[in-house]
This record gives sequence, structure tokens and C-alpha cells, in this order.
Amino acid sequence: MAPRIVTVTLNPAVDLACTARAVVHTRKVRTRDERIDPGGGGINVARVLHALDADVTAVILTGGVTGALLVELLNEAGVRHRAIPTRGRTRISLNVFDQTAGVEYRFVPEGSAAEPLDWLTALSLLDHIEADWIVASGSLERGMPDDLYARIAATARQRGQRFVLDSSGAPLRLALDAGVDLVKPSVGELEGLVGHALPGPREQEAEAMALVSAGKARMVAVTLGEQGAFLASGAGVIRLPGLTATFRSAVGAGDSFLAALTLSLARGDSPREALAWGIAAGTAAVECAGTARVTRADVEAQYRRMS
Repeated sequence: MAPRIVTVTLNPAVDLACTARAVVHTRKVRTRDERIDPGGGGINVARVLHALDADVTAVILTGGVTGALLVELLNEAGVRHRAIPTRGRTRISLNVFDQTAGVEYRFVPEGSAAEPLDWLTALSLLDHIEADWIVASGSLERGMPDDLYARIAATARQRGQRFVLDSSGAPLRLALDAGVDLVKPSVGELEGLVGHALPGPREQEAEAMALVSAGKARMVAVTLGEQGAFLASGAGVIRLPGLTATFRSAVGAGDSFLAALTLSLARGDSPREALAWGIAAGTAAVECAGTARVTRADVEAQYRRMS
């Protein structure tokens, strides 16, 4: 039986992406190749899982006309979801690729402030939803309690579900105090968590293993951008190099990594194989314009390069 995966997005976005010849101040910046995607960490994870033929449902908060657009985009993508309506409007993010400089600019608003009913309804839904794995990814809306992910982790543990988290700051720290099965910080987020720089592999791996040894996370997957990623667990550390890629967008690359990694682990693959699938999906996302627009064929092609 295929593992049932539920993703949680408590601060989703409609992602607009485009290309400009150059980004300059004051003057109008003409753009082209405009794209629009449903965005936010958990939604990106769900879209990639759907592309990989997983049994996935996205739990999302939506508000206003932009929230209706978000639902429309998910329907078009064929991603099963449970939408919780809110009074605020779903935010809109803008990603601009500067063709001359070869860099991407990402403008991410903080969004509307949440009301207690919003997140309490989400907790109530997660108390009863059928799932083997819960994947929470992304930031919390303003006004949500910092321990919200910790509460979701505790509920998942009580129900015998595996809990996966990709977040940062206080919500991440508090969730780790509650204990999670898998956490996926970037190396920068890991540095923020421990409060100091981690200049090399030895320092990075030591801090990840410290989280495992302390019982805060059963596994810690740390993404290193083009340098690859490593996975720490009770069995030790596995580190794999990155793949060369033609850069088009980094938006959703970490979520794509997390989606494939989680799915592989949920299907019973070895940690090394799961890490390879994660790197393959993250690379595939980097080579796609827009947010996490990967296909199964894209990911499988990158995975073959890992061997």
C-alpha cells in the first residue's frame, strides 16, 4: 500500500515569476516569460510529490480572491487539497530573473495576520486526517503561535505518524524540542539554529549529529546548494555531492529535495538512496523556470546521473 502523505502550508502564496533583461531602480523594468504557480513550502512539496505519483493531500489556508486563485491553480495541477478559508488575503510573491547579471531576485511579503480560528481549524483537521507522514514546510503567518509546529509534531506522534519539518527560527527550535522524525534545514538555517558559523563539513555534520543524539530529530537532512547535501541519523552521516545544473530558478528547490527524500524514505528506501533522490529532485527544480515545476521524467533523469 502506498504511503499516505499530507503536507501542511500555513502561509501559502501565489508565486509570480518572470524574466527581465536587467533589474534597475526607478525606471520601469519590462518583463517577459511570466509564469504563475501555487506556492508556499508545503504546497511545493505536494506538487512535486504529485508529479512523482505519490498519494498526497495538501492542507492549506486560503483567503480572498488570491486564495481562490491558489485553489484554482491547485485544481489545474491536479493536486488533492483541503483548503481552510481565512479572512485575510493569500499573499503574492514575485521572483524576477535578471538575465544580464544571471541572478534571481525574490520578493516575499509577510502576508496577512492570522486569527486564532485559522490555525485552530488547521489543528482540528490534522487531528483527524488520515496520513502515514505529515510534512510541514514554510513560515507561519503573523499572529500564529511559535509552537504551532511543535503542537502538530506532538499530535502526529500520538497518532503514530511520521512528522517532517522544514522551517526556521523559533518555530523550528520549538518543534525540535518536541521531537521530529526528519528536519531539513539549509546550512544557513542550521547556522541560525546553533547560533554560529559552520565553515566546513566537520562542523556541519557535528551539529546535525548533535540534534540526532539529543533526540530532537531522528534524521537531519542539510542542503548545501550546488555542493549537494548530507543526511545525519543514528547510523551516522551520508554526504553526497551536488549535480551540475543550468540555473533557471532556486524557488522551490529545497521543497523539491524534501519531497523526493521523504517519498523515498516512506517507501522504505535506504538513507543513501533517499538522499540521492532528494538531490535529483532539487537539481531538476533548479533547471525549471517558475516554482518547483518538475516532472517525474526530470527527476528520474537527474537520479540516473547520481550513479
